[in-house]
Amino acid sequence: MTDAWLDVRRQLQTNRHAWGTDAAADYPAERWVAGTPLLAPASWFPVQPIPLGAIRLEYDAAAVFNGVTGEGSNAVPSSYSSYADAIAALARPAVFENRPTYRLLSADLTAPDPVLRLGRGTYFDSINTGEASAHEYAARRLGMQSSTPLRDAIGHPWEPARRPTNLAISTLVIRKDTTSTFLMHWRDPTKVGHAGGLYQVVPSGIFQPSADATWNELHDFNLWHNLTRELAEELLGTSEDHGSNNAPINYDTWPFATTLTAALTNGTAHAYCVGLGVDPLTFATDLLTILIIDATTYDALFPTTITHNTEGRVLTPQPFTPAVLKDFIHHKPLQPAGAAILQLAWDNNLA
Repeated sequence: MTDAWLDVRRQLQTNRHAWGTDAAADYPAERWVAGTPLLAPASWFPVQPIPLGAIRLEYDAAAVFNGVTGEGSNAVPSSYSSYADAIAALARPAVFENRPTYRLLSADLTAPDPVLRLGRGTYFDSINTGEASAHEYAARRLGMQSSTPLRDAIGHPWEPARRPTNLAISTLVIRKDTTSTFLMHWRDPTKVGHAGGLYQVVPSGIFQPSADATWNELHDFNLWHNLTRELAEELLGTSEDHGSNNAPINYDTWPFATTLTAALTNGTAHAYCVGLGVDPLTFATDLLTILIIDATTYDALFPTTITHNTEGRVLTPQPFTPAVLKDFIHHKPLQPAGAAILQLAWDNNLA
């Protein structure tokens, strides 16, 4: 049983991009975001970019989840209690922790007052449904099973009540200059539990408290602060938690955070949300954001950037041109969320 499971898992890693594109065809074309395989209901897709700070967050720590959990899925070998448990034992990547998250309850990004409602979750909640659903899809493609009961039970993956929905914040960083450039990341399948072998914008990380200490739950419930931490971690190689298991992060005295926030305030940086969408294969759910930084400010914030981080490889800056964008969107193994962000950045003339 475990040998067969491992074979399906290996095939899933190898074919993520092609199967993700194919899986999108199982859903109505009107749910595709900007012509990419990313899926979204109309209420998740604003007509024009929203300043990131204009999104209102609501937190319901007592929200109860009554949807599909993945328990009893045939994607789990009989000797393991969950899909995450099987990954940990049989195919554990370098980064694989069941940390607390903010679970998406509902979203409306088209209202005059855009809002995200969230509650408590854990990282493995989405592994046990999303990655397990992808495993089911892979097994069916390989002729090892004829049905996908977990995927069928979840139904529309853009309905957060149907499954535990962790929210990632995926950000296209653009250095604005005479010839603007942008950053991309290749996710190493030996290091990550999701989207290994694919390209993605960078940074991209789960919306979650910086560490497990209880004081972080409300203190870190802030999209801008989460993005700030991810930028420092994935582009500068700093610690992920910044000592917040000992004390909350002081974003007002952290030099990188204060410099970045000052740039946002004085107009040398601009942060937008262009939508929210679901990966058709794994059901990973991404808030699509774009951070545009003037060249002088960018160079002060990132005098050097790392080429490798804990999740993979950071590519050299790419020219923000139609030819390069088209190559990533249509010819490279790029996550659907990344493809949608690149397309929407170009469509909205954001560089």
